[in-house]
Amino acid sequence: MRILHSYKVYGPEFEGGIPYVIATLTGQHAADLDNRILVARKKGLSKKYQLDGVPVEAVTSLGTLFSTPLAPSFPFKLINRAEHCDIVVHHAPFPLADLALYRLPPDVALVVYWHADIVGFPLLKSIVKPATVKTLQRADRIIVADQSTIANSHLLHAFAYKCTVIPYGTDVERWSDCTESEIMESNSLRQKHPRLILGIGRLVTYKGFAVLLEALREIDGHLVLIGEGPLATKLETLADDFGTSGKVTFAGRLPSATVKAYLHAARVLAFPSVTTAEAFGIVQLEAMAAGLPIVNTALATAVPRVARHEQEALTVAPNNPKALAEALRRILDNPCLAERLGRAGKARATLEYGESTYVRRVRNVYEGLLPNRK
Repeated sequence: MRILHSYKVYGPEFEGGIPYVIATLTGQHAADLDNRILVARKKGLSKKYQLDGVPVEAVTSLGTLFSTPLAPSFPFKLINRAEHCDIVVHHAPFPLADLALYRLPPDVALVVYWHADIVGFPLLKSIVKPATVKTLQRADRIIVADQSTIANSHLLHAFAYKCTVIPYGTDVERWSDCTESEIMESNSLRQKHPRLILGIGRLVTYKGFAVLLEALREIDGHLVLIGEGPLATKLETLADDFGTSGKVTFAGRLPSATVKAYLHAARVLAFPSVTTAEAFGIVQLEAMAAGLPIVNTALATAVPRVARHEQEALTVAPNNPKALAEALRRILDNPCLAERLGRAGKARATLEYGESTYVRRVRNVYEGLLPNRK
């Protein structure tokens, strides 16, 4: 199968949930497929390269507007590259791709991987809605990570009959097993911060890190926040305002092996997202694989169903620093509870969210489309 994955950005310039998914679907469990990736630069001239053995083409971008690359050549490139493929996998949202997808050749199957609706840009949503609807009409299948994605999207309601629910997956073995050097680093981190709270994610509003910094005022512990994003300076200022700057380390972007060491050193993962823009939370899977208990929020998304209250996590109301602090303290102060939640999380990750299972489910969608195209 010749498969073209389309999205707005990709590594190494950008890391995040959707690039992570694309890397998984084109990785070791899909090595027998002819996978290619078409994206845009965050800013800069076009380039072609390989990442983990997969060909990537990143088209020229003038910058970004509404979190979308200004890449006028992208729709034309997409149609051209699609002519040489069996299946196009459109990772939504990316409005520029929607301008072209309804014009795909009829013998090319279209899978829309609907990760989330556009959140926070009402003008943009209204402008691109007609093109998005055309894409959904053209789609052969629509993949979502959770039933709540359909329920929360007014655009998907009319196309629910095309939707297939496939939860994300992760390499459980990779995140659960540490090398000798990772163990040494983890031990060193735990000695430095014996009550280590970990936060991982882009520094953007919906992640709720401002709430976490406020909650720190009531916690005896140290937060390490891994990630980068537009709110970095604002969050540092907030930590000063809350008087919690001495309790937090802004670690920025870190290598995967270092992230793993932190997951094994930490006592709890804080996942305090505040809006439905947080549709799933793949980092929860990585924490569960590492045996790390989680405090998450009661969003109307997959988040509290992935790591469940009193089973693999403690779940609190979003935007509630007092409740967040109480749940984090409860885990920090109760090693037996932390052990129980962490052990259950690891078992659930292994059973439900393994990478090979995930890739196989997506491949089943691909294979179901090809007979109709011959």
